[in-house]
Amino acid sequence: MSQKQLKEAFISNLNGTSLLEVSLGLPLAPLCLLCRGLLLILYHLHNGKPLRSRTCSLLLDFAVLVSPLLFSCTVLSPIIFFPPSIIAAICAGIFAKIYSQRKHDTRAPFRQIVKDFQRTYLDSEYIPAITALRVYVNVLTSIGILAVDFPQFPRRYAKAETYGTGVMDLGVGAFIFGNALVCPEVRQKSYVTQAKFSHLAKQFFSIWPLIFLGVGRLLSVKSIAYQEHTSEYGVHWNFFFTLAFVRLAASLLLAIIPTNKSWIVAVNLAVLYQLILNITSLKTFVLHGSDGKDTRVGFFNANREGLLSLFGYLAIYMASVQVGLYLKKRRNSVKDWMEAVCSLLLTVLVLFVLLHLSQAHADPVSRRMANLSYCIWVVAHCLTFFVFFLMTDLVLLFTKLLVKGSSVPSCWSVAKPPNTSKKDETEAVPVRRESELSHACLISAVNKNQLLFFLLANVVTGIVNIMIDTIHSTTALTLCILHLYMFFNCLIMYILHAKNIVLKFW
Repeated sequence: MSQKQLKEAFISNLNGTSLLEVSLGLPLAPLCLLCRGLLLILYHLHNGKPLRSRTCSLLLDFAVLVSPLLFSCTVLSPIIFFPPSIIAAICAGIFAKIYSQRKHDTRAPFRQIVKDFQRTYLDSEYIPAITALRVYVNVLTSIGILAVDFPQFPRRYAKAETYGTGVMDLGVGAFIFGNALVCPEVRQKSYVTQAKFSHLAKQFFSIWPLIFLGVGRLLSVKSIAYQEHTSEYGVHWNFFFTLAFVRLAASLLLAIIPTNKSWIVAVNLAVLYQLILNITSLKTFVLHGSDGKDTRVGFFNANREGLLSLFGYLAIYMASVQVGLYLKKRRNSVKDWMEAVCSLLLTVLVLFVLLHLSQAHADPVSRRMANLSYCIWVVAHCLTFFVFFLMTDLVLLFTKLLVKGSSVPSCWSVAKPPNTSKKDETEAVPVRRESELSHACLISAVNKNQLLFFLLANVVTGIVNIMIDTIHSTTALTLCILHLYMFFNCLIMYILHAKNIVLKFW
C-alpha cells in the first residue's frame, strides 16, 4: 500500500464520537479567552498600566488561546473534561485575587456592584463574541486539518464516513454559520441603499476568491497526487466551492424573500430535503452512486456529496442569518444582553430536543448528506459556542469595572449613557474599543485576514504532509510540529496586523 493510500485509509471509514463529548469540548476556547482577559486585568492591577509589549502579547496569546486547544485534541483527549475544568479553576482563582486586591475606591458592596454592572451601557454596534466565534472556528479548523493526519489525534474526532458526530464534522457547518452572522443582508448597510440588482452583482463578484481557491486546491491536489477523502465532497468538489455556492444561493434567495423570514426558508429547506432523502432513492444515490456500486463516472456521480449537501448547508446559512438579525437588535445595556443570553439558551434547549426527535424519527446526523439532523446539530452547537463567548465578554466587562482603567482587547468597553436631552436619541455613545491595544491581540490579527489565515493553514498542511510521515510520528514530534505550524500561521497574521495590512482584493 502506497503512502497516499495509507493516509487516505487513516482518515476514512470512521464513526465519530458522542454528542456529549463534542459538547464537553465547547467551553474550552471561551475559557481560554476568559483566562487571557483576566491575566491582562491582573497585570494592570499590579503594574498600573496595560501590557503593551507586542512580543509578550503574542507569546501570552499563543500560550493561553491556542496551545491548550492543541493539547486537548491530542495527548489530553482521553480526559476531555480535564482541560476546561483546570482552566475554569484558574480563572476562578485569578478573579478571586482581582476582587480581593481591587483598590479601596472601588470597594462597594457586591450587590451594588452587580446593580451598577447591569445598568452599564455598551456599544450596540460592536459584538466582540461574534468576532471571537468566527476567529476560533478558523483556528480550530486549522488545527484539525493537520492534526487529523497524526495518530495522536483521536480517530473519533475526525470526520465520520456516513453517520456520526466527529468534532471535525462541525467544521464547514460552523464556517457557514459564522459567515452568515456578518453577511451584507444582516449588516444591512450597503444592501439597504443599493438596488437589488446592484447588490446581487456585488455578491457574484465577491465569491470569485473562493472559486479561485477551490480551483487552485483541485489542481494542486490532483497534480501532486495528494491524499483525498473522496466521500467527503466528491472527486472534484471541495470546501471552497461549497462556501461560494451557498453564499451565492443565499444572496439570490434573500433578494426575493424578506431577510427576517429567513428562518422559514431554513426550516422548509431542511425538512423538504430530508423528506426527499427518505421518500425517494436520493439517499441511496448519495451513499452508493447511481449504480449502487459507488460509481464515480460522470460529474454528478463524481461529486454527489458536495453537490447535494449544498441544500443542507444553505439551510444552515439561512437559519444563521436569522440569528445574526437577532443579535444585531439594539441592546445598549448589560441587562439587555443578559436577557439575550437567556433567550439564546432557551433556543439551544429547543434545538437539542428537536435534534433528539430528528435522530429518532428521521435520520442520524450525517455531514456527508448534510441532512436535517446535521443542520439542527450545527446550529445548536454554534449557538452554544456563541453563548459561551457572550458570557465570557460579560464576565470580563464585570471584572474590568473592578479595576479602574483596565483594558482587554477584543472585548466590550463601557459606553457613555444615551443623551437624554434629545428625545430622538436613544442609542448609547460608544467610546474607544481598546483601539490602542488591538495591535497586540491575536484575535484581532486573525480576524483582519481570516481567509488568508485559512489558506495559509491549508498550504502549510500540504507541505508538512509531503515532507513528513505523519501517521508514524511520535507524540513529542507531533506536538512540536503542531505548535510550530500554528505559531507560524499566527505570527504571519500578527505581523500583517501590526503593519495594518489587509490582503483583500475583491
